[in-house]
Amino acid sequence: MENSEYKIDNDLFKKEIDLIQDVIKRMASNSFLIKGWMITLVLSAVVLGKGGDMDFAKLFLTIIPLLTFWILDAYFLRQERLFRKLYNWVILERPKSKNLMFDMNVGRFIKEVPGLIKIMFSQTLLVFYGITFLLIVIYLLILLSKVSL
Repeated sequence: MENSEYKIDNDLFKKEIDLIQDVIKRMASNSFLIKGWMITLVLSAVVLGKGGDMDFAKLFLTIIPLLTFWILDAYFLRQERLFRKLYNWVILERPKSKNLMFDMNVGRFIKEVPGLIKIMFSQTLLVFYGITFLLIVIYLLILLSKVSL
């Protein structure tokens, strides 16, 4: 419904923007919670195993939750970026038309946002998860060197 006589309903416009902002906030909150749980699980595995029965296999298994949370965090970051694209689209297009009003389908922006793997290795996630992964590997190498001595 595009025509020159379209007048935007400010209340509906604000509700639509608020709805998208709430989704973006939830995605950011999920990402924050995932980082907290990942640190908790990895550190608890290291600390609880420090009493002498921490072996190579148990520590190696801490890499599985690390990778799982890394992928999940990348997923939520990607979703957040998709909803930011939707937000920007609504800001630009809503004053012109009611077209796709309250449509929360972000599928039309998929090609504009990097894929999951690329986001996993984005600067933000790579620093956080990469350093944690590196520390686990270093700790594993220290354990291996003590075992072989």
